[in-house]
Amino acid sequence: MTDNPSPDPVLTLEGVQLQLTSDAGPVHILRGIDLAVASGETVGVVGPSGSGKTSLLMVIAGLESVTAGRIEAAGHEISGLDEDSLARFRRDHVGIVFQNFHLVPTMTALENVALPLEFAGRDAAFTLAREQLETVGLGHRLAHYPGQLSGGEQQRVALARAFVTEPKILLADEPTGSLDQATGDAIIELLFQLQQRFGTTLILVTHASELASRCTRIVQLADGRIDGSGGGRDDE
Repeated sequence: MTDNPSPDPVLTLEGVQLQLTSDAGPVHILRGIDLAVASGETVGVVGPSGSGKTSLLMVIAGLESVTAGRIEAAGHEISGLDEDSLARFRRDHVGIVFQNFHLVPTMTALENVALPLEFAGRDAAFTLAREQLETVGLGHRLAHYPGQLSGGEQQRVALARAFVTEPKILLADEPTGSLDQATGDAIIELLFQLQQRFGTTLILVTHASELASRCTRIVQLADGRIDGSGGGRDDE
């Protein structure tokens, strides 16, 4: 099933398949995904467990290699890149927010946010990191380690780290899944504020239909395919 085409796409998937091996034989995770996403667009990806939502983010980020098909993201065809080239692609163009934060436990909040800037060789990495932490309301937590922060504070650090390089594409995998309702709502408000501020293309995986409905388009996955019954929003 081909998703609706987007003008000026920053992300294009054509016939993307992902097949993994198991003791029981090959497992087909993605079964021919065609998707085009415009620059600055927000796309909510929904579907039942096992439908391929997280795997879709993994192949877009180049963290899983596609079995077939091609992916072009931020002007780069990534489906054939080696690991070093993929790492540079992620460094320069992609931010990722995980459900379980994935902060470096031995680094302070400031060091965690400065890390991608240092990898990129950016000047004033710690100054930029401090400014971004202040933006997410954690200017008073710069020297705290992840273990000293609440779940909501850790996800704010993760958002600051993801946006500090001003990525073209932000991938968010169930960003509120480990948080209570009130904290999760606050994180989502912050996520969309940052997305609008930087004009970032957002691909948001969520099981919550009300959260997906905040995006400009919804993509429904079922059994590794885009389900034509899940439409985009009509009010955009």
